[in-house]
Amino acid sequence: MTLKKAVAGKEYIIREIETEDEELNAFLFSLGCYSGETITVIAHLQGGCVVSIKDGRYNIDNQLAEAIIV
Repeated sequence: MTLKKAVAGKEYIIREIETEDEELNAFLFSLGCYSGETITVIAHLQGGCVVSIKDGRYNIDNQLAEAIIV
C-alpha cells in the first residue's frame, strides 16, 4: 500500500521507496525516510499529506506519497 492510501493517525513501517530518481531518493533519505523506518500520516491534504518521521513533521506531495510503500 502506498502512503497516499494510508490511514491518518496510524504508524507504519516503510517497506520500500519506489523511485528511480536518485536525487529524490537522497532527499527522502536525508529526512529519515528509508526502508525499515517508522512513519505516521498526520493528515491527508488535497495536494499530499503531512507525515511524521522521527522527530520531524513534513508536508509531502502526492507524487512522493505514491513512491513510499508501507
